[in-house]
Amino acid sequence: MSRQEKVRPGCCEPMISEALSPADAAELARTFKVLGDPVRLRVLSLIAARKGGEVCVCDITDAFDLTGPTISYHLRQLREAGLVDCERRGTWVYYWIIPARLGLLSQFLNPADAAAANR
Repeated sequence: MSRQEKVRPGCCEPMISEALSPADAAELARTFKVLGDPVRLRVLSLIAARKGGEVCVCDITDAFDLTGPTISYHLRQLREAGLVDCERRGTWVYYWIIPARLGLLSQFLNPADAAAANR
């Protein structure tokens, strides 16, 4: 029995329209590596879950038993990966999600998103 005969139709559709280039694969791997840290993943979820779309660094810091410099390090990693952006307002810095960047990750992981993007 061939592989195609063993696989149900539609169950293994390609997730993306074409293979990643070496540069795109390296960039995507760096982004997934950033998200591989539990603190950064939680920070990203705190920002994404905030009504109004942005959160003050003071609220992020209060949610963890970590020092301010450690939180700043994780936020910098998220910024450098293009997942969040920020703006200083007075003494505080406010963070928000970059939806387009998360959309690229979603398209890679979710075949339905990739199919919709290719239409």
